[in-house]
Amino acid sequence: MQVPHNSVILVADGRKSLFFRNQGDADFPNLSVVEKETHPNPAHHEQASDLAGQSMKTADGIGGSMQEVDFHQQEEDRFAAETAAMLKDRALRNEYDALVVVAPPRTLGELRKHYHVEVEKRLVAELPKDLVNVPVPEIEKILQDA
Repeated sequence: MQVPHNSVILVADGRKSLFFRNQGDADFPNLSVVEKETHPNPAHHEQASDLAGQSMKTADGIGGSMQEVDFHQQEEDRFAAETAAMLKDRALRNEYDALVVVAPPRTLGELRKHYHVEVEKRLVAELPKDLVNVPVPEIEKILQDA
């Protein structure tokens, strides 16, 4: 994958985002950390107060179980939306011309829902991988080989 010089690389999942700037050239990325953000998100069972219940039967005799809300997933989706909003703010301030986004498929899908048109204009590549806990030299190699 070509990662343009001075481009911003976002490596994120539902709890953590890392922002890098490519100090190298397009063929040999040299990533330097610009910013790191971590969002606390306890496991679902630590956030839920009770299990989903049963609904009462209605006049037509239909009833059933209610869906349990996954609070952990809701928080991950909210973090992705906040990350997309921050990408928008930075794009509108012209802080980057080229953007590469690396995130697990689910997070990448959630980010895409919230991309602003100015972010989309600057987006040069997306990579559906979870690399937030991977050492920087390995991230550089994965980007180079993609």
